[in-house]
Amino acid sequence: MSLPSIPNPPASDIADSTAFARTGEWGSNPRYLLYEKSMRKLIPLALSLAVASPAHAWGPVGHRITGAIADENLSGLARANVRLLLGTEDLAEAATWPDDMKSDPDAFWQKQASPWHYVTVKGDDYKPSDAPAAGDAMTALTRFTATLRDSHASIGDKRLALRFIVHIIGDLHQPLHDGAGDDRGGNTVAVTWFGKPTNLHSVWDSALVEQRSLSYSEYANWLSRSITPQEVIAWNERDPAVWIHESIALRKTIYPTDPALSWDYAYQHRTEVDDRLKRAGVRIAAYLNWIFDSAPAAGGAAKR
Repeated sequence: MSLPSIPNPPASDIADSTAFARTGEWGSNPRYLLYEKSMRKLIPLALSLAVASPAHAWGPVGHRITGAIADENLSGLARANVRLLLGTEDLAEAATWPDDMKSDPDAFWQKQASPWHYVTVKGDDYKPSDAPAAGDAMTALTRFTATLRDSHASIGDKRLALRFIVHIIGDLHQPLHDGAGDDRGGNTVAVTWFGKPTNLHSVWDSALVEQRSLSYSEYANWLSRSITPQEVIAWNERDPAVWIHESIALRKTIYPTDPALSWDYAYQHRTEVDDRLKRAGVRIAAYLNWIFDSAPAAGGAAKR
């Protein structure tokens, strides 16, 4: 998050600028006294907002990793259909699009689509009754799957559906996007990450991934090379209820007893983060292979 923009000092007040550089004080110039007062108020405000800003599932790096792994596991038919819908945009790019669009002021993004990134489950398994009236990630996944399989859906609607499906499957593999409804998926659990204030949700969205200091393509390549044929077969699970059950089981184990998180916590959960990213990527591909291998071509009789 960028700091608030404050106008530069007027050029006519060079003398006061020189004095400030020498003494750290603006002197008696009222414009600079106001400038200094504004800076002292706005900078702490900006920093507090940066800490409080809501996190996105996995963060852009994590989502791109899942998309890149999925790209490598698409069938020929699914790959052709994805290309018809997205052109040169790959699944790594498509994976972050629903989060990128959260800044769009349109009511669709600010209200209707907002609940589609997570589920709230009181027990260990998702039930249809868990879905609120506004919907959730499961109801959205069902909706967008039907759109991709609909031979009468427009190319634009199918493109939207494809991007959301890639994103939602990634979301459901992040354990704090399958919350119990008592702490906003860890957003209200205050922790520090290497001494910096944050929350547990943000740690799992981004901090644990970014702590590896790898680009998304490097990270995805490392993970892809470690996925065995046996794992691809075992993870070829297209039932989202299974993904949610796994995430809930993991979520119960990741709440720290000490809120000061650093190397120990990162090491403790590194394998679990990698596992969820790998499974998400393999399952995005498996899900799209299933949709496109049994549905009309994306660019067939669809309306534009």
